[in-house]
Amino acid sequence: MTITEPEVFPPTLREVMLRGRWIGMLALCLVVAGIFAWLGQWQLSRAVDANPREEGATEQVLPIAEVVQPGEYLPEPLVGQRVELTGTWIPGDFLVVASRYNDGDEGYWVTGQLRLTEATTGLVNQPASIAAAVGWVATREEAEDAASALSAEAAVNPNAVSEFTGRIISDEGQLLPPADDPQIMERMSPAVLLGRWHDVADLDVYRPYFTLDVPLGDLTDISSPAPDQGSSVNWLNIFYAAEWVVFAGFAFYLWYRLAKDAWEKELEDLEEAESA
Repeated sequence: MTITEPEVFPPTLREVMLRGRWIGMLALCLVVAGIFAWLGQWQLSRAVDANPREEGATEQVLPIAEVVQPGEYLPEPLVGQRVELTGTWIPGDFLVVASRYNDGDEGYWVTGQLRLTEATTGLVNQPASIAAAVGWVATREEAEDAASALSAEAAVNPNAVSEFTGRIISDEGQLLPPADDPQIMERMSPAVLLGRWHDVADLDVYRPYFTLDVPLGDLTDISSPAPDQGSSVNWLNIFYAAEWVVFAGFAFYLWYRLAKDAWEKELEDLEEAESA
């Protein structure tokens, strides 16, 4: 009498997925996907400004201490906010920035280091300065002459305290100067200006810069209209939220792919055993 071995039926993909190992992996994927879903919801909640600033809010003159502190980034809703401040000009730190457009005309800004008073910053025994654009001219020669004249005037009375109003604007970032003119600056960047200023030991510097409402000397006032109200929807945050949803879906796909690979490997092993 011949004894035959019982026929072995290969497992189905569903049977493999219901094994304890893969159920545990699925539970882990659920936890990971839940975290990704929470992050997506968090990004989505930040994408829509539920309390947008009222129209014209940037035109209300505020003390600079209520808008931004030294070293801080300027919040997007406050870009272009009109502020008031008090300070003194540092002699020798009036510098020229190129590629400045004023009502469509290209020219130059004259900028200066404005050392703010303690009453303005609220900082005790801690010097703080802000980069200030003090006016516009059409030619570089005029800008350099105006910078020299303002530096000389500041040197005559270095302790003269003045009050100013103007707009606070985000740093434009750094840009390498042209190879043929390494001294020229084409971006309004406090970080770059700081590298050329004097008397900067233990100095706090504001990241944004300031444009004066009323120019100094014979300079032309800088055209600085009120910023657009803009949209209350941040599309970048919506994109990030969609990314987290994709990541959550990928966690489940990864579980399915690993389980299927294990199932296919098991089928191959069975086929090899039968052929042997």
